[in-house]
Amino acid sequence: IFWLISQVVDPTLAEMGKNLKEAMQMLEDSQRRTEEENEKKLPSGDIPGPLQGSGQDMVSILQLVQNLMHGDEDGEPQSSRIQNIGEQGHMALLGHSLGAYISTLDKEKLRKLTTRILSDTTLWLCRIFRYENGCAYFHEDEREGLAKICRLAIHSRYEDFVVDGFNVLYNKKPVIYLSAAARPGLGQYLCNQLSLPFPCLCRVPCNTMFGSQHQMDVAFLEKMIKDDIEQGRLPLLLVANAGTAAVGHTDKIGRLKELCEQYGMWLHVEGVNLATLALGYVSSSVLAATKCDSMTLTPGPWLGLPAVPAVTLYKHDDPALTLVAGLTSNKPADKLRALPLWLSLQYLGLDGVVERIKHACQLSQRLQESLKKVDHIKILVEDEFSSPVVVFKFFQELPGSDPGLNAVPAPNMAPSTVSQERHSCDALNRWLGEQLKQLVPASGLTVMDLEAEGLCLRFSPLMTAAALGTRCEDVDQLVTCIKSKLPVLTCTLQLREEFKQEVEGTSGLLHVDDPNWPGIGVVRYEHANDDKSSLKSDPEGEKIHAGLLKKLNELESDLTFKMGPEYRSMKSCIYIGMASDDIDVSELVETIAVTAREIEENSRLLENMTEIVRKGIQEAQVQLQKANEERLLEEGVLRQIPVVGSVLNWFSPLQASQKGRTFNLTAGSLESTEHTYVSKVQGTGVTPPPTPSGTRSKQRLPGQKPFKKSLRGSDAMSETSSVSHIEDLEKMEQLSTGPEQDTPEANSPEQHPGAPSPQEADQAEALQEKAQHPKDDCPQAEELESLR
Repeated sequence: IFWLISQVVDPTLAEMGKNLKEAMQMLEDSQRRTEEENEKKLPSGDIPGPLQGSGQDMVSILQLVQNLMHGDEDGEPQSSRIQNIGEQGHMALLGHSLGAYISTLDKEKLRKLTTRILSDTTLWLCRIFRYENGCAYFHEDEREGLAKICRLAIHSRYEDFVVDGFNVLYNKKPVIYLSAAARPGLGQYLCNQLSLPFPCLCRVPCNTMFGSQHQMDVAFLEKMIKDDIEQGRLPLLLVANAGTAAVGHTDKIGRLKELCEQYGMWLHVEGVNLATLALGYVSSSVLAATKCDSMTLTPGPWLGLPAVPAVTLYKHDDPALTLVAGLTSNKPADKLRALPLWLSLQYLGLDGVVERIKHACQLSQRLQESLKKVDHIKILVEDEFSSPVVVFKFFQELPGSDPGLNAVPAPNMAPSTVSQERHSCDALNRWLGEQLKQLVPASGLTVMDLEAEGLCLRFSPLMTAAALGTRCEDVDQLVTCIKSKLPVLTCTLQLREEFKQEVEGTSGLLHVDDPNWPGIGVVRYEHANDDKSSLKSDPEGEKIHAGLLKKLNELESDLTFKMGPEYRSMKSCIYIGMASDDIDVSELVETIAVTAREIEENSRLLENMTEIVRKGIQEAQVQLQKANEERLLEEGVLRQIPVVGSVLNWFSPLQASQKGRTFNLTAGSLESTEHTYVSKVQGTGVTPPPTPSGTRSKQRLPGQKPFKKSLRGSDAMSETSSVSHIEDLEKMEQLSTGPEQDTPEANSPEQHPGAPSPQEADQAEALQEKAQHPKDDCPQAEELESLR
């Protein structure tokens, strides 16, 4: 592309293409640099400073742009750009540069050029998307076209609006009807742009008893229109969906068009399914959108074109009203908005446009057909095969629960139970979505929250496939990853209730309900000084939970343990992550309780020992003071004088016994050292109490991780067999060595001393044969041998 630009006659255009090529090359080369080169890069150029008087060259400026685009304030490595620009993207970016250059031409050349670009683009779009004899309005914000259409509808229905202004609207308020499934914030945006009060906006509910839950209820809409007319209001405009923003459902546009013609309303259609109008086969519901008064298209995401404006196609015969409404403009800069799309459409051609939209629809159909064969996956747009949007979620039918978790609850279920299961499934689906986005980033999955179904995963390749370069292999990989995560999801959901019951049945543990945690559950240890009624921070509890978390992570099990504050309180908890089907929940809960209790007792023992030592030191000081007073009374005052005492002790030595004290840390008391000086050996004192330990010691096979319950029955039988086998060998060894007895029978002359009797010899022989062939006598020995 840039080489072709360099071959043109205009030197300015050739230089612009060369500069754009160098800039794009420099920015894209930064994506292929290694981390070592990124570390060598000098810091900084993104910190604003004084403007240099001499200016900077193009390379330095682009380096600054690169730092601003890919740098991180926290010093983390640069993130790679995942959007696939491609040559068609370069063509779109070139259009912005060309637009700036074209705007420098003289007025007559500029008028002819912009008119040609605008007319060509409008004609191509109308023919591609089957919208005959339409006009086009190009805008940056997708909602801006609808706001201009509403302004055009107001000017068309209120003849005196230009003269009387909003006084006309006050006498007969306009009503704009939106579907309840419309994109969030659309109604508020329209009211703000049109300066209309919010009562002018009317939301039409979707079907709840029959049909899709995301399609507009046509019967209820007609009733609302009749009520507004009776109250003196004017039904102005209806916004229908050809693919809702959430799940891609299409309203009954044909029936809505008839209703709008009956009451003189403007019908506007928007949605991702409008892209399928470019295909050879189009569903009747979407094909009816070609008869509407206006529609908004977003060819940028559909075709993978960056910085391409959205397009609103409309039909209206009065150019004066379209000019007043802002849909047409005499400014050349407004007409040049179509230049990037004009270049991109010529580069792709009709076949390229159709191929990209067709590829996105094939990806959706491939994923939908694959997910139908996967258990515990529910597809929400199953009845609309023409929709390029696939919305699915993980679910599992538990005993006594609602199968879909989105219908009427079972009669025997309490509302709290249904809400708890809903939150559990939402947390698991959020975890699944995050995992899939990391494993298959090219899929473009998004996690969304629906009012009825809860958290779901949406695959909309029309909005992401062209930019991310999604292929069929990525869809297959996505299905494989979903299948690999299902066992963990199903097991975790089943173990949640068991974990809750085990925690509630264990003293000292409290189960914490956290609807946003996707793991087995959350537990908190209640220590002796824990104030259960207080929500303030608990330093002692935080210390115990920190030690507990460290001990649990040292076990090197398959579970993940985290510590965090509980919602609605500031107390620490232990968060247990996802689990597999071989987790022994009872052992897990018991280990948590015993370990936490051990940490608390050790901490309390240390505190008690500190207090005992402090009291012992005080008592030792008192006793030493008393001993000094007693020595003063016994020896007299004269012996305490340095010179006199020495002379007196020389003439009359004093025979004083050595008296000392020793502090026993184990007993926590002062003891006399008299026994030490007499026996010349330090006494052992009282036997120290055993260190509190209650961790359940479970015998495991070599390499078996904690909390595993697989082959528990076989292990128990194998261990029993092994113990009995060892006991037989010991008994045989005792019989072979002979009993150490002094009975006459043992030392009788008929047999050698220490030799076994014939009965004992037979028994020893039988035990030896049993030891050599343990499988004959122990059925579990074969299983033990296989495990070995």
